[in-house]
Amino acid sequence: MKKHQVRIDTDKCVGCGICVKTCPAHNIELKNKKAKIILDDCLMCGQCTAVCPKEAASISGYEHEDTYRNPEVRLDPPAVLDTIRFRRSIRQFRDKKIPKEIMDQILEAGRLTHTAKNMQDVSFVVLDKEKDNIEQMAVRLFQKIKPAVDLISPMARRNKIDKHFFFFRAPTVIVILAKNKTNGILAAQNMEFAAEANGLGVLYSGFFTTAANHSFKIKKALKIPRGKHAAMTLVLGYPDVKYLRPAQREPLDVRYL
Repeated sequence: MKKHQVRIDTDKCVGCGICVKTCPAHNIELKNKKAKIILDDCLMCGQCTAVCPKEAASISGYEHEDTYRNPEVRLDPPAVLDTIRFRRSIRQFRDKKIPKEIMDQILEAGRLTHTAKNMQDVSFVVLDKEKDNIEQMAVRLFQKIKPAVDLISPMARRNKIDKHFFFFRAPTVIVILAKNKTNGILAAQNMEFAAEANGLGVLYSGFFTTAANHSFKIKKALKIPRGKHAAMTLVLGYPDVKYLRPAQREPLDVRYL
């Protein structure tokens, strides 16, 4: 990761103090009616750059230019709820490849995801040419342990571990890597929304994620760097089944104190 530094252009700064109030690390102060960074040891979260009305605050070392949000644009609340309400795990996929531009959007959704302490520790492995080979590594692992699991789980006994047990012939699989598992899960959720918006179906493969974290061969094949682990695996493709009704849910369980 590149070295970044928060900078304040004193010629542009008008001393409004918005950045001081907004900084979650309390790392900005007003001195002589100008904003000043206290320590170089900063979260680099960019809160100051986002709120500065005069563009006096900036962070060095990033390749992408700042983009600006139209405050009038909002998500449609009922549409968001319906996306969540009708969400289903897909295990039947059409034999159709996902265009590169759609994959780029899904990966961008993961890259843009907020992370704890602004760690930005999430990375991705897209399984394409090696997808089948790596899936078979996981299949062999689960076939070895299945007899023991069958003894305690009737559901496991009913499941056959065939060569498509993990990826269900889906065209693309993304393994999300992270130092902090929660960061990877947050990225997976945002990526699912991007996939859903493009008409794709998604399966969260907890089974493959478990295999990836417990098999040295799979870790090596995925080239998982030291300090990271598989946080989640997204199995992606165009659905070959239509779900017409949502999953039933228990009543809302909430308390206001």
